[in-house]
Amino acid sequence: MKETKRVIIYLVLTFAITWALEFLVVKPIVAEAGYGKSVMAQGIVAAMMFVPALCVLATRLLTKEGFKNSRLAVNFKDGRWKPYVAAWLAPSVLCTLGAVAYFLIFPERFDPTHSYVMQQSAEMGVTITPEQMEQKVWLDLIVAVLMAPLLNVITCFGEEWGWRGYMMPKLRKKIKFVPAVLLGGIIWGLWHAPIIAMGHNYGTEYAGAPWVGIAMMCLFCIALGTLFTWWSERAGSVWPAVIGHGAVNGFAAAPTYFIAANDAPLLGPTAAGLIGGWALLAAAIAVMIIYRRPKKAEAAA
Repeated sequence: MKETKRVIIYLVLTFAITWALEFLVVKPIVAEAGYGKSVMAQGIVAAMMFVPALCVLATRLLTKEGFKNSRLAVNFKDGRWKPYVAAWLAPSVLCTLGAVAYFLIFPERFDPTHSYVMQQSAEMGVTITPEQMEQKVWLDLIVAVLMAPLLNVITCFGEEWGWRGYMMPKLRKKIKFVPAVLLGGIIWGLWHAPIIAMGHNYGTEYAGAPWVGIAMMCLFCIALGTLFTWWSERAGSVWPAVIGHGAVNGFAAAPTYFIAANDAPLLGPTAAGLIGGWALLAAAIAVMIIYRRPKKAEAAA
């Protein structure tokens, strides 16, 4: 009962603070400038990634839980280093597979000249030659694969200490892996609902907006949350989830360098789209299958 109470307190605090900031601060800015064109709005949203971690601190103090089992330790013994490596490299591979599928299905939307991002740069007042853009694209891709998990570690810790470091371990004490990651993914997806409605990831001009976009975000979060939870459980630490989250944030938008127009974000080419995210979803389903086999699940953990 204590664990359930603590999860509820954590979720109430996290949702209340985040949604209040988004509705009272971000929404007026977006209404005036538009989400995609407002650096201030996107900066505030990025800063709100720290809210879950702050709410973990508040919940632990309010409930006098203390900081035992906070999942902050790093242990590479007995093969526990493997989840860290998987979390660092797998997201870029899975995102790439998703983008490849998208462009195979819609070859007319593939543009190796990077005209879309050059146009976006021009609208922001940045002049760049095709040669410079080509160099930038490949440099950004290398940095995204090799350095993004490290560069994003602080902001992603802000979320992951809340979701995978606090909420998921408590859910796992109550329910099995598959229902836990399904429930946890939906909760995590709904936490994003206000900014999805404002245009984050999918824009606002699509059939069924914003509800279809919110549903897609929940599916995306179920896929990511399954992998992040698996890696964290295998390592006994929140850090693989932090690394994986940083890797996704760093690489997920990379396929947009190769689009002719960003006219179907619900489908792809980023991993937040249905087709662009197929590999992430397939990997998550594979993990769920592993956990439904008791002997293999015990070995995986």
